This record gives sequence, structure tokens and C-alpha cells, in this order.
Amino acid sequence: MSSEPSSQSSAAEAQVPAQDVDTAPAEARPRGVMVARGLMYFFLAVAGLALASTAMLWQKLSTIQEQLARQSQEAGGNAMEARALAKQAQELARETAARQALTETRLGEVALQRAQVEELIQSLSRSRDENLVVDIESSLRLAQQQAQLTGSAEPLLAELRSADKRLERAAQPRLARARAAIARDIDRVRAASVTDVPGLLVKLDELARLVDELPVVNAVAGAGVAAAARKAPAAPRLAWWQIILAEIQEEARNLVRVSRIDEPEAVLLAPDQVFFLRENLKFKLLNARLGLLSRQTDAARADVAAASVALRKYFDPAARRTQVATGLLQQVQAQLRSVELPRIDETLAVLATAAAGR
Repeated sequence: MSSEPSSQSSAAEAQVPAQDVDTAPAEARPRGVMVARGLMYFFLAVAGLALASTAMLWQKLSTIQEQLARQSQEAGGNAMEARALAKQAQELARETAARQALTETRLGEVALQRAQVEELIQSLSRSRDENLVVDIESSLRLAQQQAQLTGSAEPLLAELRSADKRLERAAQPRLARARAAIARDIDRVRAASVTDVPGLLVKLDELARLVDELPVVNAVAGAGVAAAARKAPAAPRLAWWQIILAEIQEEARNLVRVSRIDEPEAVLLAPDQVFFLRENLKFKLLNARLGLLSRQTDAARADVAAASVALRKYFDPAARRTQVATGLLQQVQAQLRSVELPRIDETLAVLATAAAGR
């Protein structure tokens, strides 16, 4: 029952706005419709513009993607071509380096052959005088080395004289300087004092032979005299007992001997050590001989000085053989001079200049 009155009241209320709408002015409806349509058209235009811009952007993106893909493909192709070209360039560089090395080797061989040919041509085209000068120069250098080895100036003098004669026979004016230099060197070599090695060797051998005959200082001097008295024929006017008495008196006098010895070591020298003393003296003389042969003058001089000291210290200076040995040692010491042979650098320089054609 209550539901029916409520439905009737709602229907009445719904009819009221309808009447108001119907009663609204007719001019207001077209304006609202126009506004709504304008908005609708505006939104449609905006949507169309958005769709158009989206389509354009999409088209541009597609175009850019296509360009990027095409550029990437082109870049890959270019990279492959570049790798191929680089490989070819490396191979070409290796081939070029090998060819250059081969060319340099051949150029070196050609340069060496050219130098050899030039040297051969120069040696063939050298004149007779230049060959003579070169031959003389080599001979003088060899003679100078021989003189230094032997310690004698004779080989050098002989070669200088021979060179002077050969230049004189050549009779070339431009070799006059060489002859003048050779003459000056000959005078210089003659004036030089050179050790006479062969003479010194003979004296050292004589000294070594005399060593075994030298009497030592502490040797008994009366034994030899008594033996000589026994061997001498007795006077016919002396009896046998007188001869025996004279021998007894001589032996008694030899029991005590008074002499002056400046070196105490010589008195204390035992008889069995005399052998080693003589052998040591021989060794010193032999070392001096070897020093002379090996051109070691200082060592030879030291050995001769040591031998002279031993001779004065342990051997009898009053004995004739000791005096002879002392004299020989003094001569050897006087002749042992370490004087260098003069060099012939002036002659060699002039010959080198003449050989060069200047």
C-alpha cells in the first residue's frame, strides 16, 4: 500500500524537469550544441594532428633505421675491404723489405768488388818507381824488426845502404828526399851505442867455465904446496932425514893459518856447500845469458850484479882465476847498456809520401 503513493510522487517529480526543459528558451539549445560540436571538432583535430605527427615520426624512425642498417652494412663491407687491403699492404711491405735486403746485399757485394777492382787497377797502374819505393819501405821495416829482435844494428845498416844504392840506380829527382833521409838515418844508427850481444855471450860462457876452478876463501892453501914439494926432486946434498924434517916443519906451519876475511859467511861455508855455491853462480850466469837472448837487459844486469857479489863474497880475491873472473864480470857489466836502437821513422815517412805520389 505504501509503495504505490511513493511511485506516484516520483513520477510527478520527473515530470517537472521535463516541463522545464520544454519550457527552456529555444535560443539556448543551438549555442550549447555548437560549443559541444566545436570542442568535438577541436579534439578530433588534435587527435588527427597527433596521429599525423606519430605517423610522420614513425616514418622518420623507419627511414633512420633503414639508413643505419644500410650504413652498418656499408661499414662492415668497408672494414672487410680495409682488412684485405691491410693484409695486402703487409705482404707488400714484407716483399719490399726482402727485396731491399737483397738489394743492399748485392750493393755491398758490388761495392766490395768495385773496391777490389780499384785496388787491382791501382796496383797495376802503379809505376816502376812507386813499386821500388814500396819494396824498399817493406824491406826497411823488416830490417828494423830484425834489428830489434837481435839487438844488433848491422841488419838495419845493411838494408839502409842497399836502399840507398837502389835509389841511386833509379836516378829519379823526386826520390832525392828519400836518399837524404836514408843518409841521416845511417849516421844516426852508426852513432848509436848498441850492446855487443855475441861478445857478451862468449864472456858469460867463459865465466861459467871458470866457476869450477875458482878457489873459495876458506880453502886450505898449504896442501897444494906440500904436494908440490914432495914431487920436486930433492937436493943431492940433503939426507933423507933432513927431507923428512922439512916436511914435518911445513905441516906444523900449516896447522895454524892467520888471514883476513871480511865476510863471516864465507868462513862458515861448509865444504859440502861449495858445490851448491858454484852451481848457484852458474845458474845466475845462465839466467843472464837467457836475459840477453830474450832482450831483457834489466834482468841480465841484475843477474850479473848478483854473480859479482857472490864472487867477491865467497871466493878468494887474491887468486889469479878469481881476478880473471872479476875482470870478465866488470867488462860484462860495463857493456850491458839498455840503449834502444834508433828508429828510422823519417825515412819511412818520406818513402810513404813518395809511394802515395806526393
